[in-house]
Amino acid sequence: MQRKLIIGVILDAGRAQDQILTAFDSLGLEPSLLRVLREVGYDAATPIQAQSIPNLLDGRDLLGIAQTGTGKTAAFALPVLQHLDPLESASPKRPNALVLAPTRELTVQINTELEKLGAASSLRHGLVIGGVKENPQIRQLAKGVDVLVATPGRLLDLAANGHVDLSHVSILVLDEADRLIDMGFVRDVRRIVAQTPNSRQSLLFSATMPKEVQTLASEILNDPVRVDVSPKQVTVAKIEQRVVHAEMPEKQQVLETLLREPDVERAIVFTRTKHGASRVAKKLVRAGIGADAIHGNKSQNARQRALQNFRDGETWVLVATDIAARGLDIEGVSHVVNFELPHEPESYVHRIGRTGRAGAEGMAWSLVADDEAKRLTAIERLTKERLAVWTCEGSDLAEVSPASAMPAGDPKGDRKGGRNRRSRGRGSSGEGQTPERSNQRRSGQSRSSQGNDNGDSSGGAGGTGGRRSRSRRRNRSAGNTQPA
Repeated sequence: MQRKLIIGVILDAGRAQDQILTAFDSLGLEPSLLRVLREVGYDAATPIQAQSIPNLLDGRDLLGIAQTGTGKTAAFALPVLQHLDPLESASPKRPNALVLAPTRELTVQINTELEKLGAASSLRHGLVIGGVKENPQIRQLAKGVDVLVATPGRLLDLAANGHVDLSHVSILVLDEADRLIDMGFVRDVRRIVAQTPNSRQSLLFSATMPKEVQTLASEILNDPVRVDVSPKQVTVAKIEQRVVHAEMPEKQQVLETLLREPDVERAIVFTRTKHGASRVAKKLVRAGIGADAIHGNKSQNARQRALQNFRDGETWVLVATDIAARGLDIEGVSHVVNFELPHEPESYVHRIGRTGRAGAEGMAWSLVADDEAKRLTAIERLTKERLAVWTCEGSDLAEVSPASAMPAGDPKGDRKGGRNRRSRGRGSSGEGQTPERSNQRRSGQSRSSQGNDNGDSSGGAGGTGGRRSRSRRRNRSAGNTQPA
């Protein structure tokens, strides 16, 4: 019997915790999967899962719109695992299901979730990503893989050299479709889809639905079911958003002041460029702040190591490009700092969504230079909120203008009375200053200047900065604790 490919779409804009949950045993899943779900602690299905799983089990194509963190990986993983016949051994080089994702980190996360949910089956899983050696992946494909999770570039390279044959793929999942397009993978995706059978079930998951994603969905999906569990508001209410106006030479010192605030538990700092991420992280390490960088120029091992150190608390500041803005499952991020505003206001929403997760409160700071004023206006138009303006003088933070709703008839969101600029001329980056406040708050910080022996010599700070002595506050929501 021929099976269709599955493709799903997810919009990163809401909270599953605010919606009614459904029992898994009412969705048509097999007893073996239900048993695994109980063992891993998944007590009830989230809305994206409850609305998607029955349709996918019926063989329908799916267009799903929901926020990262709503459990969308399980929404497609469970039907994939149930559809694939565990009695049929995977053929060498011919996967039965294919999941495409834009970044290496997201593919690793998806593969881990598939392996966890498929623990009771005999299905074999494979991972194909760039940044690591090909030979182990080639050997794995030669042995046979039922479910393959891949990034487009490496997958096409292996297919071109005859190491993988996609003609037997019965299930295809495109995850974070808008990000795939943003990163320039749309042609690669079309080439990959063309190598799969026409008789497929297809899911397409995307955080947003721009015209390009709608076009791709119309090309791939066949009479899809649309599942939309996105919230009404653009940003999460529990994230407090603030702005500090600062020109580029001032931003490093302002950033260090923000990070030394007592309520900063774990922070992600976003820059626009890879070089910028490495530069900012190195300066933070020299200032005694435990930081590391993650971006596309670092090796996959270095990127995974930086993420793990951040999750484990070896570092408490992660400086990243938009590679970390979506899809990654990182808990306990208390603060997000936009060192530079992104070009697209939607990217701002994704960035600040790294905090305030799982019912916790969060804080988002943005350092805005004069030449970023239009980007700030675009963000305020999208969020329908004027962000609170603060000043930073030395180690002192003060509120100048509180946040307010965008009044009707003010589509441009112009601030009345100007931007409340703070005085300048305080020094360029604060390098060489003694971080006395930081030393009072963090013990063992002196180790940060030594760097990380396991770090990537070509990119980022490479230093851990040591563990912080005080315990971290964990704001975890009760109940279902499913990953993204």
